[in-house]
Amino acid sequence: QLQLVESGGGLVQPGGSLRLSCAASGFTLDYYGIGWFRQAPGKEREGISCISSRYGNTYYADSVKGRFTLSSDNAKNTVYLQMNNLKPEDTAVYYCAAVHDMCVMLSPAGWGQGTQVTVSS
Repeated sequence: QLQLVESGGGLVQPGGSLRLSCAASGFTLDYYGIGWFRQAPGKEREGISCISSRYGNTYYADSVKGRFTLSSDNAKNTVYLQMNNLKPEDTAVYYCAAVHDMCVMLSPAGWGQGTQVTVSS
């Protein structure tokens, strides 16, 4: 059974860093891409990044490019989202999802439970 579990959220000051983890089970990382989405209060959920272990590709939305970095540990079946230079507008619930292996981030096969990231002084 496909399962995704996020961790690593929290409260951080502007300019700070956090690393989110997405531990996958029920499949290996070369089967699905892992997409990261976020949803801020009153806003729609948006896709911000994706990693395809099968094709070795990463994707970043303009809003996070240059500040967020994806990596994966296939032995742990875990994907990491390193978030640097965080801004108040990054405040949201962050979700990882199993998506098409070419990082087509439509109709994910499964979602994690989400982890709250709050950027505030």
